[in-house]
Amino acid sequence: MLVWWGDSMILDLIRVGQSGRGTFGVIRFGAVPFVLTLERPWQDNEQNVSCIPPGRYRCERIRSPKFGWTFEVKNVPDRTHVLFHSGSFVENTEGCILVGEEFSGTWDKPFLASSQRGFKEFLNMLDGVQAFELNVLDAPPPTMTQVMV
Repeated sequence: MLVWWGDSMILDLIRVGQSGRGTFGVIRFGAVPFVLTLERPWQDNEQNVSCIPPGRYRCERIRSPKFGWTFEVKNVPDRTHVLFHSGSFVENTEGCILVGEEFSGTWDKPFLASSQRGFKEFLNMLDGVQAFELNVLDAPPPTMTQVMV
């Protein structure tokens, strides 16, 4: 199912988990998930140290001096230069959205595996697309009443 809004493609970034170790998500096109994401933990939308707030954003293709061709998330309140790029660890982002293919690591040090391959897949999916709409959605809180450790 291809989802378009006017002339723009629509992607959903659904955050499936958040902790002090990162914000973990999946990007979905229509009903099909195709890459995973890793962002910084929520820190009140502070530039360079926080994930962006949930909302609807326009993303535009740009050429970054550091990352090459990518997309910039526009109109984030009080933020600029929020990019999609490859990177495995939360330390690899200064408020941007890392893209990869699988979550890995340990409880204390989770990371995003196959990041370069996942970022390439992301760009291939958007080949020929100059802009798209991004819905950033936080998952509802867990329904468990007790967390097992």
